[in-house]
Amino acid sequence: MRLDDQRESGNVEDRRGAGRLGGGLRVGGGVGGVILLLLALVFGVDPGLLLDVQQGQPPARAPVSAPGAADAQKRFVSQVLGSTEDVWRDVFRQNGARYEDPTLVLFTGAVDSGCGATSAAVGPFYCPRDHRVYLDLDFLRSMQTRLGAGTGDFARAYVIAHEVGHHVQTLLGITDRVQAARPRLSEAQNNALSVRVELQADCLAGVWAARANDAKGILERGDVEQGLATAAAIGDDRLQTRARGYAVPDSFTHGSSAQRVRWFKRGLQSGDLRRCDTLAADAL
Repeated sequence: MRLDDQRESGNVEDRRGAGRLGGGLRVGGGVGGVILLLLALVFGVDPGLLLDVQQGQPPARAPVSAPGAADAQKRFVSQVLGSTEDVWRDVFRQNGARYEDPTLVLFTGAVDSGCGATSAAVGPFYCPRDHRVYLDLDFLRSMQTRLGAGTGDFARAYVIAHEVGHHVQTLLGITDRVQAARPRLSEAQNNALSVRVELQADCLAGVWAARANDAKGILERGDVEQGLATAAAIGDDRLQTRARGYAVPDSFTHGSSAQRVRWFKRGLQSGDLRRCDTLAADAL
């Protein structure tokens, strides 16, 4: 992946070293808790929707000792975020709208967000209440070994682009419409709706990659394969099978491996926001 000429975003907030997980965050135990943790590992909108989280006092704070500006990982994240800003500003402008940049928060261990105090165990997530993406860089470093995802820079960029996709959904009013519909739905229907939301974020990540590549030639040989391998590795069927030996489709919240690959490819091959309407799609 080529990012040498990509500017760094100024919307990265570095809180690494500022948080510690205290006793206020508890996750349901047993096999069910483990499975939910695995599901929440990959790109949830609001971790509280997937985890049985009981919040008490916010995590205790420790003195900030964040790495310096020369940190290679931070620079990479800033460049990817800058690329998403460039792409989505252009897309929104072409559609007569204005894109509002999200903030990406780097943290370690635990973090306070507009969606509550959250452990790094849930993985990267987007909080629609404060328009922030939250990312523990340890997740990027261990993603391949823990989940068998694609290796290389583009696999990591895909993670960020997916979360930014949730921000795009929020700006388009999709998140509010989905949340308004949830109280009327059964658990199975809510899960099915979550799958459609997540697959749309996968498609939007593909749209970003296609447009960024058209503008600046960011993709190199093997990058597309990395993205597809990552999408496949984080399918609910594969994660559930890893956790308990079998999958329960009615409990899926992010989509199967095949579905995630399919919608990421749709965005990547079309570069068209209109091709990502998973909410209206007859088949996923």
